[in-house]
Amino acid sequence: MPYLYHDLTPRVLSTPRHFAYIKIAEGCDHPCSFCVIPQFRGKFRSRRFESVVAEAARLFSQGVREINLIGQDTTSYGEDLGIKDGLAHLLARLAQIETPHRKWIRFLYAYPNRVTQKLLDTIATHESLVPYIDMPLQHASASVLGRMKRGGSGDIFLKLLERIRRTIPGIAIRTSMIAGFPGETAADFDELCEFVRAAEFDHLGVFSYSDEETSGSFHLDGKVDGRTVYNRRRRLLAIQREISRARNRRRVGDEVTVLVEGPSQETGLLWEARMPTQAPEIDGVCYINEADDSLLRPGEFRRFRVTEARDYDLIGSLTGAIPDDAPRHFRILPARHGPQATSHLP
Repeated sequence: MPYLYHDLTPRVLSTPRHFAYIKIAEGCDHPCSFCVIPQFRGKFRSRRFESVVAEAARLFSQGVREINLIGQDTTSYGEDLGIKDGLAHLLARLAQIETPHRKWIRFLYAYPNRVTQKLLDTIATHESLVPYIDMPLQHASASVLGRMKRGGSGDIFLKLLERIRRTIPGIAIRTSMIAGFPGETAADFDELCEFVRAAEFDHLGVFSYSDEETSGSFHLDGKVDGRTVYNRRRRLLAIQREISRARNRRRVGDEVTVLVEGPSQETGLLWEARMPTQAPEIDGVCYINEADDSLLRPGEFRRFRVTEARDYDLIGSLTGAIPDDAPRHFRILPARHGPQATSHLP
């Protein structure tokens, strides 16, 4: 069974010094037929509450500005310890850690039927909990979800998304889907495409189904041929590209808070930054035009005005620094171009 480290375990950060990941749980108890994680990671087990808090406090004291909580299913945190709404309580406690600087806290990999109202209310209440949720849904067809042993349906998910957005206006929602799962018919896939159009996710990843010999789905009939899987994935990504482009265009003119990352590894010229609605390493970024390298440092919070939108990234200019003692709340501005046009203020 893989080792689950604790706050006394020596750590060397492999990330830039301004953000870090904290694993809060190991293993998984969900029976998803396509997944082999339980075979390698074992049953779900949470880290002790104070162990996570102690590590987070230490990282913040070392200058980390953003902490990302991870686990195979972060939303089950604390259940094995007898803690109800464990993730919500943990997030609230982390938000209360006193730091000499501003901080961001997010969690990744939420299981949809574990997203409680208590969890949403907690995110909405605390300023340092970024308005972001990563919730892999995998599909929208009830038939396919049943074969995946996940349950749910597109209609159920749309109601959940509406509740999330109603509770936390301006929240960014990331999900992932699997194209070509065994038994997925053309009608199932069309249903998935319509669901993605209706849901208008901020970020979406699409995986092509592939057989794993030790997974439950390996023995299912109705395998989809490789060419069809490839085409379905491309079609779904094309739909999301249109959604992302439209959402980004609605942001042009907004002024937002960003966390400066450093010189871009892709352009070699521009600097990169991220909004609270962009998770590190998986989402789009904000490219900074006309930046004075001598005045920029990775890990700074700055004001950023969006001047141009691309499919997944934004381009703009810095409008000022944010002192660490500035008010830390964010305010949702009235939508100018659509229901999700927002601006986060310090």
